[in-house]
Amino acid sequence: MPIIKILPHEEICPNGAEFELEAGANLCESMLNKGIDIEHACDMACACTTCHVIVREGYSSLNEANEIEEDLLDRAWGLTAVSRLSCQIKVASKDLTIEIPKYTINHAKEG
Repeated sequence: MPIIKILPHEEICPNGAEFELEAGANLCESMLNKGIDIEHACDMACACTTCHVIVREGYSSLNEANEIEEDLLDRAWGLTAVSRLSCQIKVASKDLTIEIPKYTINHAKEG
């Protein structure tokens, strides 16, 4: 099973995290299940950019982004060439290193 490494994020995951996932798992849902409270304002419907992540390692192993995701990513804060919406990532067989950007375009946070 691939190992998912989440780099430290000041608010969401201060110490970083590392866990195993089965190939085919949804990254956003899996992060939430592991206690990493990543924003997902559209409830993982690919309608916002609050679950934006930067895939620092393992990007080429992921499923391709569709046109809707690519259009949404254009609005994400801190967009990079290896940015994805975590709600659209299906984990493959390779290890991933994920960075959660410092900000989102969301003006309000729940909780």
